[in-house]
Amino acid sequence: MSRNDVPEFDELLRAAQHSAVHLEMRDVYGVGDEATDFEQFKRTGVHPDADPATADWGGWVPLVRETVARGVVMRRARIVSEPVTDYIRFEHAGTIVNVAAGELVRWLPRRKASDIALPGNDFWVFDGKVVQFNHFTGAGDWATPKYSMSEDVDLVKLCVSAFEAVWERGTPHEHYTV
Repeated sequence: MSRNDVPEFDELLRAAQHSAVHLEMRDVYGVGDEATDFEQFKRTGVHPDADPATADWGGWVPLVRETVARGVVMRRARIVSEPVTDYIRFEHAGTIVNVAAGELVRWLPRRKASDIALPGNDFWVFDGKVVQFNHFTGAGDWATPKYSMSEDVDLVKLCVSAFEAVWERGTPHEHYTV
């Protein structure tokens, strides 16, 4: 069953008991709150906010640390085209914050994902039971609605299978260079 009344992300993460996995498949995201940092990165080659202690990360870093401290394993996998886009270079430079907060992150070149059945949207799966899809416009900004959610067993199974296949083939963040 799909739900239109999707709980907020932090509610889903706080309810997770064992695992939260995230698969990202776009080469460019254009979410408005990153625009200034991304432009600065393109000019300087340095991520302007790669410090987990800054106010901009004030919601994310404590939430991840709280989640990991409860014993929930948080994994993030990214499928990327190579050579990577400027945005992926920006994202890679900022991933140090995700790792510092407690996430495990891997990268998979798109050419190595050709035989993996992938859903059409980025997603999170919580405890292997609930999937939350992230919806973006063609330009990479948040679409309306931003999210949809499903507890459909077959759909969750597809997402878990896709994530695990990508994770198995992916390169850990500390070994992936852009």
